[in-house]
Amino acid sequence: MKLLARRSLEFQLAARLATLYVVATIVAVAALVYQAYSTADSLSILDLGRRAADLAALVTAGEDGKPRFHLPPSLATVYESPADIFFFAVRGPDGGIIAASNLEIRDLVSGWPAAGEEPSYFRLEQFGGGRQDYHGITMRVAGPAGPLSVTVARATDSHELAYSVLREFVRHIAWTIPIIVVATLAIGVLAIRRGLLPLRLVSSQAAAINPARMSVRLPEENLPTEVRPLVEAMNLALDRLEKGFAVQREFTANAAHELRTPLAVVAAGLEQVEVNDELAKLKLDVARMSRLVEQLLRVARLDAIALDVSDTVDLSVIVAEVVAYMAPFAVAQKKSLGAYGIEQPVYVKGNRYAIEDAVRNLVENALTHAPPDTEVAVGVERDGSVRVADRGCGVRIEERDHIFDRFWRGKGSRGCGAGLGLAIVKEIMKAHHGRVVVEDNPGGGAVFVLCFSGRAEPA
Repeated sequence: MKLLARRSLEFQLAARLATLYVVATIVAVAALVYQAYSTADSLSILDLGRRAADLAALVTAGEDGKPRFHLPPSLATVYESPADIFFFAVRGPDGGIIAASNLEIRDLVSGWPAAGEEPSYFRLEQFGGGRQDYHGITMRVAGPAGPLSVTVARATDSHELAYSVLREFVRHIAWTIPIIVVATLAIGVLAIRRGLLPLRLVSSQAAAINPARMSVRLPEENLPTEVRPLVEAMNLALDRLEKGFAVQREFTANAAHELRTPLAVVAAGLEQVEVNDELAKLKLDVARMSRLVEQLLRVARLDAIALDVSDTVDLSVIVAEVVAYMAPFAVAQKKSLGAYGIEQPVYVKGNRYAIEDAVRNLVENALTHAPPDTEVAVGVERDGSVRVADRGCGVRIEERDHIFDRFWRGKGSRGCGAGLGLAIVKEIMKAHHGRVVVEDNPGGGAVFVLCFSGRAEPA
């Protein structure tokens, strides 16, 4: 079962969709987190650049032409804070220090080269009185006193607030992602199932096609484009198959019909011949051939023409007539034939002549296999079934699946039958939406039961 499930198109599509979606989700989340942290770093660098520009704007030219730097109180609380979160240094066009956060910064930056055309980034580890890590930028900024080289740095620990917000965000979305993934996959699986529904409907209709329903064709509307060529090819194959069945049925019917007249002429001619042992054997062969021809005609009619099973028929009347008709045949074989349950009518929906044919075939089959001086009992049950019981050798369990096949004859079978009688009974019962079963007779022998779909009210 697991192997079949893995081979199903629905399972394969769902598995591939799940794999694709899980991988895409992991990549998307990783890219989102990476972009968030990258954006935080970019914002930090952008902030340092803006701070450098703001510090350069605080440098003005004095009356003596020398640059002067004035740090407003609002900024002094930031750059001169004991926490040493920020530090800066501003150098003039000649490389001299114009202003710095403290002496340690002045001494550090005074030995650095002036800023070039492109900003340069740096990192300091365990710097200052707080022994902190810093990252900063040195860039050239045009100011009122000329081009300046401004160095600004921020303590690395100051990023913890932004990073903690990002980590909190990741934790919050971490538990929602599986729910979103499962919900999306469920929707995807339902969409796949709905998309494959026309294919399942076509498959169920194809499974219902059999030799009795060869005219049925698979619908081609509302099918996926990929499936429609397969359905069209299937319908074309059914067309060819139906034509083949029709030709076969027509050939069988024509052949049987053409054989009836010559056999009748031969049988009539044999009656004029002087009786001897060879003649008796020849008559037996002709009788067997005539019976085979009659059965072939019945099979051809059952295959070609749908039975009208809408009439209300009385099983008791049919059984009584069949028993009366077959009684001389039973006496000739030194066997007795009886009926029971025919005192009251039992009505079912069906075709009177077809049911009569089925009962007659079962009775003839039972009389053929029953030993001499035994009785074949034909009964009508109240539930709308007919039972034909004999005292023969019965039917072995391994043969019960084959006795209703056409032209099948068990080992050691007796009689001149061709293996079509029980097949005809099966086809008749199938046309009546019923079935024929074989059981063991408690006293020895076999019991064949015609099970109809149910009783009917009298017309």
